[in-house]
Amino acid sequence: MIDPDTRAADWVADGDAEEAEEAEEMPLSLRLSIADALTLGNATCGFMAVYFTTTGILIPHLTGSAETGMARNSAATAVILMLAAAIFDLFDGIVARKLRSSPMGAELDNLSDLISFGLAPAYFVLVYGMVTPGAQQKVSAVAAIVVLLAVVLRLARFSCVTLKDGMFQGMPSPFGALTVVSIVLLELPFIPTLLAIIGVAWLMVSRVEYPKPRGVLAVAMLAWIVGAMGMLAAWAFDAPGGQFLLQAGCALQVVMGAVIPLFATARRVNTFRGNRRESREARQAQAAQLP
Repeated sequence: MIDPDTRAADWVADGDAEEAEEAEEMPLSLRLSIADALTLGNATCGFMAVYFTTTGILIPHLTGSAETGMARNSAATAVILMLAAAIFDLFDGIVARKLRSSPMGAELDNLSDLISFGLAPAYFVLVYGMVTPGAQQKVSAVAAIVVLLAVVLRLARFSCVTLKDGMFQGMPSPFGALTVVSIVLLELPFIPTLLAIIGVAWLMVSRVEYPKPRGVLAVAMLAWIVGAMGMLAAWAFDAPGGQFLLQAGCALQVVMGAVIPLFATARRVNTFRGNRRESREARQAQAAQLP
């Protein structure tokens, strides 16, 4: 005789095996979720940012056909694409939490972030060192490598370390990438630009805690990105006040990159002091209760 329970278990196992086999044979496009599609949009924007930086800034400079307007439009387009990648990165997390993400979601997100917020800004820094008068190409290449490696280390740590909900450890790579690009667009002297870029790279691998963009913070971040796109467009088309808007926007981005760690550190110190005070008060209360 065959045990009915055993037969039922075999049917379930066979059914699971068939479903797993069908899932393996399912086309890739059917296995990607909406969140994954947004993540791929992030990667596409990062790649196109590299493309415009190359064709609109680097190649004309190397061939001696560089035009100020063309370089300005290409630089603005490249940065706008990085901003668009940040929007995709913001929404893929929201959609993944609301709907679902495929098992590849986390890996796709890290790889896309590496392209858009690691390779693209690092390449932007490298090209800056090649086309800007007074800049040192080899030193700029080192700074670009530092930015790229900082993003690689930050993304790797994000995948391995479990943090408390609602917080990042180290400056988020989208925020870091936009801060690096803002420093370049400010057109400061070479040495201050280099030091500021390295400082941002250090913040990305630091242990400073940053809040995740959720709720009101996510809306504020989205509004800021859209506003930054408008400033870049005004600068690219040489609109009245466009240069001032760009400089003001870049300066504000850099200030936020410097101020947020100070607030985070101050909050951490206050929390530590509060915990010590509560612990001391608890010990004093216990000592008072002893006969």
